[in-house]
Amino acid sequence: MDKVPPMPLTRRSLFLSAPALSLANSLSAFPARATTWPDRPVRLIVSFTPGGTTDIIARLVGSHLSERWGQPVVIENRPGAGGNIGTEFAIRSAPDGYTLLVGSNGPLAVNQSLYRNLSYDARKDVAPVTLLADVPNALVVPSGSPLWSVGDIVEQAKRAPGRLSYGSTGIGTASHLAGALLDQMAGIQTIHIPYRGALALNDLLSRRLNYMFATIPSVMEQIRGGALRALAVSSLKRSRSLPEVPTMIEAGYPGFNASAWFGVVAPAATPPEIIAKIAADAAAAVRDPIIERQMIEQGADPIGNSPAEFKAYIASEVPRWAEIVRKSGATVD
Repeated sequence: MDKVPPMPLTRRSLFLSAPALSLANSLSAFPARATTWPDRPVRLIVSFTPGGTTDIIARLVGSHLSERWGQPVVIENRPGAGGNIGTEFAIRSAPDGYTLLVGSNGPLAVNQSLYRNLSYDARKDVAPVTLLADVPNALVVPSGSPLWSVGDIVEQAKRAPGRLSYGSTGIGTASHLAGALLDQMAGIQTIHIPYRGALALNDLLSRRLNYMFATIPSVMEQIRGGALRALAVSSLKRSRSLPEVPTMIEAGYPGFNASAWFGVVAPAATPPEIIAKIAADAAAAVRDPIIERQMIEQGADPIGNSPAEFKAYIASEVPRWAEIVRKSGATVD
């Protein structure tokens, strides 16, 4: 539903400046190769379908990296099992820097507790590279809805428990867990209706649903066109894409945080020299004025941090989402 934005046509330098690496302490072939990496195409695995938020971000960043590295950066979509199929494929690939994953909080944090038999541990089996962007969920209602604020939703839900319904893109997705978190924090009872992917938005627009938490990129067009009204965003601070929309915290729910996030990771044994180069170049991509503007227009807040910072962030996100999943009662075999 959300469309891949046009790629910028400007050309950047293809000159590759080799990092100043010392080989004095290692005879390993990997550091030696890091000075010439990449010398062939690089794959960016996206564990969701084309046209979604992960895909949009991957293509924007991949376009920049291709020009920067002078090598094709190929986006390869491997959807399925809530992002687990593509994630596992990427992290089980050769740790040489030529297969990377643009991952999200779903497979890298939420799924760690949502899936009972997950075959990987995001805290051990990946080498975090950089957090590319934070993408808040927007709490949206149809334009003709009588609900004008989060307070209206809570008031009506308390007046008629089990009457209001919200949709999601599936059990355990960010849109589901954001709705469950509101139920938990407000002490209300609503009906959760899970859908496959973007189908929930169709029912929201036709007013078969009362509201929905949806990633900003997936509803930006409808918000701008007036078909949907954004009541709040799920991030800790206001979105750069919708600066006029208050946060759930401002709406009276301290600590409410149910944003999606997207970052680059590699297989765990990838040489640190290569990780450092990818991190620096990917962070530079999201700070490029053209890429930054396009990401904000699509609903993403660019970040670009260090591998150590991203590693610490993933480590903090796994238990935080585990608690939300536990309280929601959601499980997937």
